[in-house]
Amino acid sequence: MNLELLESARERVGNVPILVNMASKRVKQLNAGMRPYVKPLSQDEDKLDIALREIAEGKLVCEEDKEAVEAEEENQSKWSF
Repeated sequence: MNLELLESARERVGNVPILVNMASKRVKQLNAGMRPYVKPLSQDEDKLDIALREIAEGKLVCEEDKEAVEAEEENQSKWSF
């Protein structure tokens, strides 16, 4: 895994758990035979690096359900001491 790509993707997404889920799902798709949204730098480029480049370049985005996030935060604060 290329740390520069990871940092670039993290800057674009911001939320690390969401970035992990995005990259994981995309790697599964690439392993299943889907075509990449960016041209691989080499034939043996790691699928995770391709997924991170797609995220860093804005070719892959995530929609966030604001209501679900707010409800989860409210639940967490309700049970905090």
